[in-house]
This record gives sequence, structure tokens and C-alpha cells, in this order.
Amino acid sequence: MTSSNVIELKNVHYRYDRDYVLTNINLTVPKGAFLGIVGPNGSGKSTMLKIILGLLKPRQGTVILFGEPQAKFRDRERIGYVSQKANAFNTGFPATVYEVVASGLTKKAGLFKMIGRKRKPQIEKAIKAVGMEDFMNRNIGELSGGQQQRVFIARAIVSEPDVLILDEPTVGVDSKNVQTFYDMLERLNKQLSITLLLVTHDIGTITSKVTHVACLNNSIHFHGSTKDFEQVKDNELSQFYGHEVHRLHHDHGHHHHTEEGTSL
Repeated sequence: MTSSNVIELKNVHYRYDRDYVLTNINLTVPKGAFLGIVGPNGSGKSTMLKIILGLLKPRQGTVILFGEPQAKFRDRERIGYVSQKANAFNTGFPATVYEVVASGLTKKAGLFKMIGRKRKPQIEKAIKAVGMEDFMNRNIGELSGGQQQRVFIARAIVSEPDVLILDEPTVGVDSKNVQTFYDMLERLNKQLSITLLLVTHDIGTITSKVTHVACLNNSIHFHGSTKDFEQVKDNELSQFYGHEVHRLHHDHGHHHHTEEGTSL
């Protein structure tokens, strides 16, 4: 493969009914990037993820995955996905953390075949990567929202994908644990060399973690490195969001939290 981009969208348009949700989307995600995708509600963020995942077909434009047109791309295991709904587990759900993570391997092992002992180190590695090794035999329903979300990330990475796509993974994560959650994602990106795409509202928290930012509101208003994004003025961002935006400016080592209304 000659391209160093794992994902490319070229002139992508999408509409559900008459109105276009996405217009002329051009996006490249280099291998090893940690891309934060931000934008107001209803701006097309989840739609764009579904197009990348092949769940929706663009009305116009092309999607290229690992250098191949999406229609020819067969290696779906190379892309892991954790949806917003992942952690909607009721407390009675009868599966342990280990079993939930192991279920991420059923595609490779053949459905319902017992996942043998030889996969155990792989499963344990994924659980450790998200910091949940002390909960391996705990029932998934007994965990907090943030812990469940970590387990679903482990389930998505157990098959060792090259790319992990996360749709607002901190919904249901306690605000005091959000920072450690992002630290964990940063480790996955740097230590396991997983390319990450993250849809988020926590723009102030992520700028210290992500390598690239894309601002989406029907079309892409900014796409570039985090360093360039930090040069964008708050009033320019506010115009694009349609309401006032105050970004967090971090003193490294001191993390300030935004008030509810001001975070993106």
C-alpha cells in the first residue's frame, strides 16, 4: 500500500430526505493519527462515521479505506467501532468482563465456537490495555458507565484492528473520570499504534491528547493539526457553531473543567 492515509473521504455528500446532512466532505486520516471530530448536535458527525464504516452509502463522492475503494474493501476487522449505545447494559446481564471482551473474537473464531485457551493472552492483553484487569471476572452489569465503556473498547480492540472509531465515548462517564479515560485512549494510540477517530463534545479536554481536529457542521469548517486548531479564534468557532463557544485553555498539569453550557 502506497498511501499513508488509512481513511480518505473525497467530495462525499449524504442526505436522508431532501436536505443534505453532509456536503462536500473531504477528510484524510493519516496512519497513527488521533483525530478529534467536533461539531454541534445534528451536524452530521454520526452520519460521517456510518459512511466510513460502510453502514451508509454516500449519495456522491468516494470513500477509500487503506488505499482501497470501499466497495472492494473486505478487511472489515481492521476497523473497530464503539457506538454511543454500547454501555446501555442492564444490571442483570449475565456476562463477565472477560466474556464480553472475548465475544469480540467470534467473527474470527467462527460464531459460537469455543474461543480456545490460545486466545486467552490476547483477551487479557485487551482488558489490560483499557485498565480493567482487576474486573476480569466481574459481571458487566455491576460496573459503572465509564467502566462498561472501557470494556466495550477492549471488545473492539481484541481483534487487533488498525483503526478504532468512537462515537462520543464519554457519555455516561463520570466527569471526574473523563481525564483518565482520555489518558487511556492516548495510550492506545501511542503504545498500541491504533489510529483513533473520536467524535466528542469535550473539545477543551481533548486538545492536549489528539493530533488532529476536524470541525464538522454539514461541511468541514476546519481540518488540520491540533497546533493549527489552537490558532483558530474562539469567535470564529462560535460563528461555525451558531452559538458562543469558550474553549478551555489548559495549563499543563492543571485541568480546568468547563461549565456545562460552555463545553462543545
